[in-house]
Amino acid sequence: MPLKIIDHGSKEYKQMVEMRNQILRKPLGLSFKPEELEKEKEDVLIGAFEDDEMLGCCLLTQVDASSVRLRQMAVKTGLQGKGIGRVLMQFAENLARDRGNRKIVMHARKTAVGFYEKLGYKVAGSEFEEVTIPHYIMEKQL
Repeated sequence: MPLKIIDHGSKEYKQMVEMRNQILRKPLGLSFKPEELEKEKEDVLIGAFEDDEMLGCCLLTQVDASSVRLRQMAVKTGLQGKGIGRVLMQFAENLARDRGNRKIVMHARKTAVGFYEKLGYKVAGSEFEEVTIPHYIMEKQL
């Protein structure tokens, strides 16, 4: 399962946006605004593929000189629990570390906290609401 950095605006990026829309936004009655997607030009866009089909994705946004924020983690419906998310996270962590970062932070959906805890992330604050559902700030030292 090849993992790679995706170019903003590419064919793979369009797949990524569609996957994130289907899995993360549509179920909440939400969609992406063009200005949200425009900001992603500065992010590290990561995809997991089988042939030309995207199986999962996430992105990294630089927060400060030594921290990145993991965002928009999604794995294709029906493939959750098969290790794709774990491999994506390892790739993202290695990439972040290679770029000089010492910490990854995220706003994790309450339903995903257990997944991230298994990978060494810790809850770092109280529950809050984002995109209409409960989240927690989580972080991990690299």
